[in-house]
Amino acid sequence: MSSTTTTPHTAPPPTPAGAARDPRRTGAVLALARFEARELLLQAAVPLVFALYALIVITRLVPTDGMDAYPVLNTVDRRTQTLPLLVALSVFICTNAAALRSRKGGTVQQFGVLPMEPWRRSLAHVLSAVPFAALTALFVVAEYVWEALKPGAIGHGSVGELAVGPLAVLLAGALGVLLARVLPTRLGPVLFSIGAYLAFMLASVIADGGGWSGWLSPVVLSPDTSGAPIPSDLIGRPAGWHALYMAGLCALLTCAVLLLAGGGRTRAVRAATVLALVVTAAGAIGQLPRGTAALDAARKAASEKPEKAQSCTMYGRSRYCSFPEWEVVRSEWAGVVDRLQSAAGGSAARAGLTIRQRVYATDGESGGGALWPSSTPGQVTVGTRWGGNRVPEFAVGAASVLVTGREDMTLDEGCDGRAVVVMWLVLGTERDPLDTFQHVRLDDSVSGSGLVLAPTNGLSMTAHQTEVVRDMLREPRAEMTARVKAHWEELTARRTTTAQVAKVLGVEVPKGVETCEE
Repeated sequence: MSSTTTTPHTAPPPTPAGAARDPRRTGAVLALARFEARELLLQAAVPLVFALYALIVITRLVPTDGMDAYPVLNTVDRRTQTLPLLVALSVFICTNAAALRSRKGGTVQQFGVLPMEPWRRSLAHVLSAVPFAALTALFVVAEYVWEALKPGAIGHGSVGELAVGPLAVLLAGALGVLLARVLPTRLGPVLFSIGAYLAFMLASVIADGGGWSGWLSPVVLSPDTSGAPIPSDLIGRPAGWHALYMAGLCALLTCAVLLLAGGGRTRAVRAATVLALVVTAAGAIGQLPRGTAALDAARKAASEKPEKAQSCTMYGRSRYCSFPEWEVVRSEWAGVVDRLQSAAGGSAARAGLTIRQRVYATDGESGGGALWPSSTPGQVTVGTRWGGNRVPEFAVGAASVLVTGREDMTLDEGCDGRAVVVMWLVLGTERDPLDTFQHVRLDDSVSGSGLVLAPTNGLSMTAHQTEVVRDMLREPRAEMTARVKAHWEELTARRTTTAQVAKVLGVEVPKGVETCEE
């Protein structure tokens, strides 16, 4: 009798190539990415930084002075780039730690028995940064839209500038995983962050100076935007190309991670690497400076002969000229001029002025230079900031022209009584004149000598002039306005002293000798 032993048939294990084509692996990568994103959210640094980010943004959007009502959008977009760097730093550190988790826990060898390839796990780590980049984008868009929806919003922003923050977070996530591959140590993120910060600062200085190499840095810190804004076409930043460069860099770093993790055997990764290289190169080349001479010429022309780039609108007897983006505030300027003329007498009450917007763009996009008073008769300078304290400052310049006919009267070394009339026009119709008087002076005082701010050169006031203005504000407004109008010619004569102005208007004459050098 013979017996036959039959060996049961077992199916061969799936081949790696078959596994690579399995669509379920994509779902597994996304599931792991979601898990890693939740792990990142549980790290203290990430939620704390987002909480700080939200707090600062909300604080920034809370109105603090009237200038908040007139945001210049080509500075708002650049303003959104700084805070995401904090998010990027936290994401960089946490994704690096997450990618090193298996090494730290001694479970690297155990991953070798799992069906998911190492490069897919690395891809999941990179993708775990996507939700935080999306959340950053939400913050950026919310801040920009909030400002853009204000009725006084001026100009427009740049999509390229707005994209920088979220892309920086995405780049930080890929960089954190890549660093874990090439430098798997706890000190890696610290050392890299210090070096990167110094490199970013150097690149920002180079880019601000017009150097193309500076824009090869993924992070180019924007120059201080607290100066006077300039028209969008004079900024000259390759924002769109830089956003494309950063997007290509994100893809390139991700591909580098996959290649180091063994993903080079797949055709898709190799093709994605080539495409990322092309996009990054296109973005880098696109940032090459073009038309630098034309931009410099345009900035110089806008600074010295702005009328060539401006349009004008007539309100009443006066002409209001500005760069196109500032058309929305011309009616606001007209309201101030009308108010001043309602308190003026003589020919000033019926004078037609030219309100000319001026910028200082010769030194670049910061607009931080000072404007010299105009010597053109009847012309008043207005800047590119509006609202808040800029309103009485503009009123000082306009009142100076109404009283003396020229804006450069502020350069006169004499200390006659006309400064008193100028300040009466500025303050006489204000709801809270003493408060405005305090804030429009450089030292926030309402006594003694001081400098009154204006769009160009400030107006110097002696202690006697300050005292007379303060006394005028204590008088009934209608009566004092009538006195000023009745004696307009005498009050605005150059030979009239401060003491004579006080005597004519019926307020106490200051004691002592008035000196212009106070």
